[in-house]
Amino acid sequence: MVEMLPSLMVPASSWLRSTPHHYWLEHQGLRLLDFSKASRLSVGFGPLDNKGLLVPHAQPDTTLTARTTHSYAIGGLRGVPGCLAVAEHGVQSLLGPLRDAEHGGWFGGLTNGRPTQEQTRKQNYLHAFVCLVGSTAVVAGLPGAAQLLELATAVWEKRFWSEEEGVFRESFSARWADEENYRGANSNMHSVEACMALADVTGDLIWRHRALRIVKRFIHDLAREADYVVREHYDRQWHYLPNYHQDKPADDLRPYGLTPGHFVEWAHLLLKLEAAFLREEGDAPAWLLTDSIALFEKGMSVGWSTNGKGGLLYTVDNDLVPVIENRPHWVQAEALTAAAALLKRTGHARYETWYRTIWDYIDLCMIDRKQGGWIQEVDADNQPSEVVYPGKADLYHAWQSTLTPLLPLSPSFATAARDLF
Repeated sequence: MVEMLPSLMVPASSWLRSTPHHYWLEHQGLRLLDFSKASRLSVGFGPLDNKGLLVPHAQPDTTLTARTTHSYAIGGLRGVPGCLAVAEHGVQSLLGPLRDAEHGGWFGGLTNGRPTQEQTRKQNYLHAFVCLVGSTAVVAGLPGAAQLLELATAVWEKRFWSEEEGVFRESFSARWADEENYRGANSNMHSVEACMALADVTGDLIWRHRALRIVKRFIHDLAREADYVVREHYDRQWHYLPNYHQDKPADDLRPYGLTPGHFVEWAHLLLKLEAAFLREEGDAPAWLLTDSIALFEKGMSVGWSTNGKGGLLYTVDNDLVPVIENRPHWVQAEALTAAAALLKRTGHARYETWYRTIWDYIDLCMIDRKQGGWIQEVDADNQPSEVVYPGKADLYHAWQSTLTPLLPLSPSFATAARDLF
C-alpha cells in the first residue's frame, strides 16, 4: 500500500510544499553534517565543544557513535560527499573495540582504550541505537553492515526483549546478570523507532508488532489513564516511581519528573507506526491517531513558552509545574517533527502554525551562525546554557529534523530517505 496521506492532506500553502522551504531545510542539514565531521576519533566519535572542536581528552561514546553513524549513512544516501566514509568508520568501530567480544553486546564507551566499570554495563538505550544504525547501514550498503545488524538484533532480542511484558528490559551487568530494577519510557521510546526500522529492513513483521506492544503499554494504557501525561520511571513490577532522580533533576537521560519533549516525540512515533501498519498490513488501531493528537496537545500545553518567551522546556514535576525551564535543542526538534507529522496526517491548519512557530524559534534562538551547528540548550531567557547538555555533541536530532518534514510517515527514516529524490 502506497502512503498517500501527505499528498492528500497537506494544503497547497503549506511550508511542506514550499520549494524555498525545502532548500532552506537542505541547507541547514548540510551545515549540520559539515559541522559534526570533526567528532571523528581513531575509534568511534566523541563530543564537540561549542566551536566544533573535540573536547579536551575526548573519548569515544558508543551511543554518540551509533547516532552519528546513522546520520552520516543517510547523508551518504543523499549524495553528500564524505558522509559514507565517515559512516564506514562508525560501523567498523561498532564491530571492533566498542563491542564486548567476550560477553556480547556493546560497551557504553571507552576511556583510554578500555571500558570503565560503568561503561561495561549493558544498556537498552544504547542497544536500540546500535540496532537502528545496523539497519541504516544495510540500507546504505556499508561494509560490515549485515554483520553489525545480525549481531545487534540477536543480542537485543535475546537479552533485552521481555515477551511477557511486551517491552524492553533496561540494563544488565557486563555478564548479563544484575538486571536493573527499572522500566523506562525513554529507552523503550527509542526502541519503537528501532523496531520499525528493523521491520522495514529485515522484512520480519514481529518487530513492528513489538513496537505496537510497547506503545500500547506506555501510551495507550499508562499515559492515557494519566490524561496523556507520559510517566517515565517504573520499577520491574510496574509501580510508578514519582520521586525517581529527584536529586538529579537535570539528568540527561532520566531526569526527575516529566519530559514534555517526550510527549511530542511519542506523538510522532505513533503516527509513523500507524502509517507502517496501513502501508504493510492494510489496517492499524484507530487509537494510534487519537493518542498521537492527545500527546502533542498535552506536551505543548504543559511545556511551551511557560514564561512567554517561546520554546519547549525540559521538565515539569508530577503536578506539571516547571522544574528545568531550560530549552534543549532536541526538544524543539521533536516538537516540530511531530507537528509536521500531524500536518501530513490530518491537514489541520493548527499544525502548520505550530510547525512554523517552532522553526521560527529554532532559527532565532538555536541555530548558531557564528560558530556553526545548533546551540544544544538555552535557558528560560533563550541565552546559551549548559546545565544539561554541554557543548554540541548531538547531530542526530537536529539533522533528522531537517529531513523528516520531507519524508512520508512510512517507511522508516533510512528507507524513506534513500527513496527521496
